[in-house]
Amino acid sequence: MLTLTEAPPRPPAATDDRPHAVVIGSGFGGLAAAVRLGARDWRVTVLERLDQPGGRARVFRQDGFTFDAGPTIVTAPFLFEELWALAGRRLADDVTLVPCDPFYRIRFDDGTVFACSGDAAAMRAEVARLSPADLDGYERFMRLSAETCRIGFEQLGAAPFGRLADMLRVAPDLLRLRAWRSVHATVARHVRDPRLRVALSFHPLLIGGNPFAASSIYCLIAALERRWGVHYAIGGTGALVRGLTRLVEDQGGRLRFGAEVAAVTVHGSRASGVRLASGETISARIVVSNADSAHTYGKLVPPSHRRRWTDRRLARARYSMGLFVWYFGTRRRYEEVGHHTILLGPRYRALLADIFTRKRLATDVSIYLHRPTATDPALAPPGCDAFYALAPVPNLDSGTDWAAAAEPFRRIIARRLDATLLPGLESAVVTSRVLTPRDFATDYLAPRGAGFGLEPILTQSAWFRPHNASEDLPGLYLVGAGTHPGAGLPGVLCSAKVLDAVVPHAAHA
Repeated sequence: MLTLTEAPPRPPAATDDRPHAVVIGSGFGGLAAAVRLGARDWRVTVLERLDQPGGRARVFRQDGFTFDAGPTIVTAPFLFEELWALAGRRLADDVTLVPCDPFYRIRFDDGTVFACSGDAAAMRAEVARLSPADLDGYERFMRLSAETCRIGFEQLGAAPFGRLADMLRVAPDLLRLRAWRSVHATVARHVRDPRLRVALSFHPLLIGGNPFAASSIYCLIAALERRWGVHYAIGGTGALVRGLTRLVEDQGGRLRFGAEVAAVTVHGSRASGVRLASGETISARIVVSNADSAHTYGKLVPPSHRRRWTDRRLARARYSMGLFVWYFGTRRRYEEVGHHTILLGPRYRALLADIFTRKRLATDVSIYLHRPTATDPALAPPGCDAFYALAPVPNLDSGTDWAAAAEPFRRIIARRLDATLLPGLESAVVTSRVLTPRDFATDYLAPRGAGFGLEPILTQSAWFRPHNASEDLPGLYLVGAGTHPGAGLPGVLCSAKVLDAVVPHAAHA
């Protein structure tokens, strides 16, 4: 009998006759899918077009600094623990997660700071400091958030929505939770202070949504953070990527880099494998795509095998905003700056309208500032700091020429940081690089350079989203931000968990 820490023996690759599964992309969704398939006795090959694993969670290293390219916040760590347990190991043996306290600080344009944490008493004190009259409303909102989290995340996050009946089954809960309302509208019904309304409604931006349009179901994020906390992986998010890669290999899986998939091949009416850009074909019993769902259907699946996700439908879909990310290192440390800071500009609703509706690059910015060296100094040379400044921007529908706009926009961010959190910044920067929506389109093959794929609105959620088991092509499965339940680490990991319900065990394939 195997114990939790004993991985089952795997045959050598040359004699491995387990049914073959190909996974397109090695982002968190693809790696989690590979581990789950490997635990169910599939032989897995993960194909990654970049030169390292992680996809949007890849790692940049330059001039002695280490930068996580993508996700920086770990919530619901039990989802990672599940993956390690499936591979017969313990997460703590390979990765050290440390809690962030506070989770993050929100700095409003008037200089007021609001510290978000998992401590209920501390949060009540923060709310009372800003607006004592909103205490009761805040408590009501958190009760609603907890109930929404119980239904939307705990019950439905890893449940497949492959049939319309699945959507009808949850319709009463969606009606009761008034899912047609936006997150901001729901928050505004509970608290009056404009700063609190921002602090309690910005969370959809973490998954590519506009708080004024995203379904109130996403109010669950506040309760999710409170219940499971916000964590940081020592060594950066890349440490989780490296750990998952080892799990896949220990299960007998294989990862190939520089392997770009050009098409999903079809035999009869089922996916039969993939064809690489090099011309090589790889046969497989099933194909799992961690590529953007719109790219999967628009570029990889032959049009003759698409009924629902046609080019016309993909063109009409709404896509998330773009992201401008500036990675930089400084020759000095800014000890007064915490691990996670949200620096808000003078506008909230109007800026979001510029980004999501008017598709216009604004000259004022709101910034998420990540300073991992507040917790993990080893990511920078001694006496230095590593930073990541992210500003939401319009996707490529804006027509912005990022080749010309990137440096002026970076300077706008630098001036804002210099004037608020990082005095003397420009003279302190010793290394720098940027990522724009154009880079998301070229590096990650993200349609319209969208940072999170399809926008998380009610009519593009659950059954309305591309299904985890393709509704167009049997044998094709989808994981990642573009399928159910959506973006963010918990959502992406849950998308892989859905495979347990929709992909047969290898012995029955």
